[in-house]
Amino acid sequence: MRYLEDVITLEFDAAKCNGCGLCVLVCPHAVFAMAEKRAALVDRGACMECGACSKNCEPGAIQVRSGVGCAAGVLVGWLTGSEPTCDCAGNSSSCC
Repeated sequence: MRYLEDVITLEFDAAKCNGCGLCVLVCPHAVFAMAEKRAALVDRGACMECGACSKNCEPGAIQVRSGVGCAAGVLVGWLTGSEPTCDCAGNSSSCC
């Protein structure tokens, strides 16, 4: 699944990476991979902004505004077994 690549808030500072690999472990879309004992951003466009990577990045090498856009709707749908929605239908003001 691809998301709107130009609006993704994910930022990665490779200089701060300590090589723990947690971002690779927790990312459900393989946005990161390990290369030479450090994380590497390999597929930024696959990021759905769930925030798991940044929450597990102790040195603060990863920044992402989680819970924005449709990623939150996709996660809620996945967790509840319902159709993903970001309330874009109807008159909701919370549309992404």
